[in-house]
Amino acid sequence: MACCALQITGLILGGIGMVGTLAATVMPQWRVSAYLDGNIVVFETMWEGLWMDCISQLGLRLQCKFYDSFLALPPPLEAFRALMCIAVVLAVLSFLLAIAGVKYTQRTKEDPQGVSIFILAAGVAFLLTGALVLIPVSWTGGSIIRDFYDPEVPAPLKRELGAALYVGWVSTALLIAAGAMYCHF
Repeated sequence: MACCALQITGLILGGIGMVGTLAATVMPQWRVSAYLDGNIVVFETMWEGLWMDCISQLGLRLQCKFYDSFLALPPPLEAFRALMCIAVVLAVLSFLLAIAGVKYTQRTKEDPQGVSIFILAAGVAFLLTGALVLIPVSWTGGSIIRDFYDPEVPAPLKRELGAALYVGWVSTALLIAAGAMYCHF
């Protein structure tokens, strides 16, 4: 019974991690404009994401624009897009493997070897997905922090950590926890 509860918990954590991975991939708030030098009056907030840039004016009007050319993007952004797309696909496959493992466990309780194959595959896939999400999110966070404290970067070009990075880090933790639960069997 404890085995089934652990599997269901892993499935829930993996499902939330999968949704978080998808959300972090599509959110435009990877880099958010920083306000420095005591500027109290702020009319525009700029967001930079993997797929588009957005400008929010006084919180009333939101204007987003997809990047014009795939070839004009910086190489790290292209790599981050690819890693996050692979992570989304792998998260969905991991979740489906976990569902199959949980269903298979409930149907054949006398065959523990068959259960461990599905569950172990889901666990490894969740762990790999967590690593794939962690790389672009942490790399982007590190570059934002490095540029923020670099005195040679002009103040208007400094950015802060956006909400998508926090969603990505939480998703990574949930995916790794789900993977660890399934690899424990």
